Amino acid sequence: MIKRFAGYYKPHLHLFALDMFFAFLIAGIDLVFPVLSRQIINDFIPDQNLAMLVRYSLIALGLFVIRMFSSYVVGYWGHIMGARIEVDMKRDLFTHMQKLHHKFFDKNRTGQIMNRFTGDLFEVAELAHHGPEDLFISVVMLLGSFLILLTVNVPLTLIVFSFIAILIIFTLWRRVAMLKAFRAQKARHADLNSKLENSVTGIRLAKAFSNEAYEQDRFEYYNRQYYESKGQSFFQMSIFMMVNGFLTDLLNLSVIAVGGYFVFRGWINLGDLLAYILYVSFMLKPVRRLMEFTQQLQLGLSGLERFGEIMDTDPEIIDAPDAVDLDEIRGEIEFDQVAFRYNPEDSDVLKDFTLKIKPGEKVALVGASGVGKTTIAQLIPRFYEIQEGEIRLDGRDIRGIKLSALREKIGIVSQDVLIFYGTIKENILYGRPDATDDEVFEAAKRANIHNFILSLDKGYETIVGERGIMLSGGQKQRLSIARLFLKNPEILILDEATSALDNENEAIVQRSLEALADGRTAIIIAHRLSTLRSSDRIIVLDQGRIAEEGTEDALLEKKGIYWQLRRLGLGESENVVFAAESAAL
Repeated sequence: MIKRFAGYYKPHLHLFALDMFFAFLIAGIDLVFPVLSRQIINDFIPDQNLAMLVRYSLIALGLFVIRMFSSYVVGYWGHIMGARIEVDMKRDLFTHMQKLHHKFFDKNRTGQIMNRFTGDLFEVAELAHHGPEDLFISVVMLLGSFLILLTVNVPLTLIVFSFIAILIIFTLWRRVAMLKAFRAQKARHADLNSKLENSVTGIRLAKAFSNEAYEQDRFEYYNRQYYESKGQSFFQMSIFMMVNGFLTDLLNLSVIAVGGYFVFRGWINLGDLLAYILYVSFMLKPVRRLMEFTQQLQLGLSGLERFGEIMDTDPEIIDAPDAVDLDEIRGEIEFDQVAFRYNPEDSDVLKDFTLKIKPGEKVALVGASGVGKTTIAQLIPRFYEIQEGEIRLDGRDIRGIKLSALREKIGIVSQDVLIFYGTIKENILYGRPDATDDEVFEAAKRANIHNFILSLDKGYETIVGERGIMLSGGQKQRLSIARLFLKNPEILILDEATSALDNENEAIVQRSLEALADGRTAIIIAHRLSTLRSSDRIIVLDQGRIAEEGTEDALLEKKGIYWQLRRLGLGESENVVFAAESAAL
């Protein structure tokens, strides 16, 4: 973990060196000032040497000006270095997350993932800047003070630094308890963010069900959990600060009492005592820095651990060493004795599944919920990995094709359309970001949404709202279809694309889908039987296998499962799930 963290300093070593150099100047000047003060008190004032007093005062003033500039460099460029490290870590985290399989996102809540980018990496960035700097200044100050004071009086120096040693030992001892408390706080913060993200996303559903009170109770539960975890963190920090404060007071007392006694005995003079008092005053700064560093270290390490949890999660689906790119494809898809389950302990969703789809063929998949229709659609772009058999594209195992090349050839329209916050144009451009305006307009025309867009006050620059809330269901579907016209994939997967629409919108979207599917290999998953009319072949699934297949006329003549589905589904809005259950009776 530390080795990975240290690697992020490498591109910014020049800033790191700059930060450390000026931090050293700050520490060095703090060490020199008590020496100057001691000499002024011991020599120049008793000797009434005004010239040397003025000279040393001007030297001190010059050193303070240098210290002022050094503080600026450390404060600004040190933070810039930390910010750059944070940016690099966020980039690596985001890049790695793009490679992770669907199972990872199935098992982890969005709010927790978001917290990795915001809270966790902010604390890591703060540690990246303040950690080395605080530790370096503290070590230089403590070691320098110790060596200088040894030249003044060894016994008093040992007494003073015994308290410093106790402070450091206590800090290290409390580290474990504080780290545990801060870890728990991070976890509760992620839970709260996740709950907040769900509540904001589902605010309209909560209002529709009049569940504001329920949502308030749920939020209060997570908010209370976070509050209690912060309370535990504050408790551990309070113990730490309380004992440290007491030991610091004892340090000041020991300097005055023991130092005064040493003056009485003639072992040191007033100038030496002033030097001790100044050094102790200056040494409290690095001690406080060490205390702050300890807290920063706990927060930073907690964030770094959570960052590492994701970075250490290996993608399950990656390119094979000999994976190839794709140029033009015919669009032939073949499942050859495929077996698939989502988790090792689950039963097979598909078992010994074999299906061949010809180039340009439109194949419809029907069946009750849970028989594997959507699973088949997700296996073709390798969102999940099969356990047995092969899936081939134009005769080539898809595991031997680069993921980016494979997915570039596939377009998906699902029931749950994801529309990003932004303009209509930006959402269409997601299909091909380098497309021209004319290509965007043509895609919208082919998706039957161009005229609607022009009717809006700002046209293609209209903001669609969060998840496209300003658009109707049919408009969002046509917007997603426009994306695919722009992408122009050779293979099309329609996953219940019209099941949530009313009859009028379904008819409009269906025309757009038929235009989109023209000349492409298409896999159509449908609940409404009316959407199957344009298919060349219908596949009836049952318990992860093909129960029937053929044209609609052939299946109706057979009077099997599909005949029952069709007979019970004559009303165009009838659900295939209901029909399949009825057919099984």
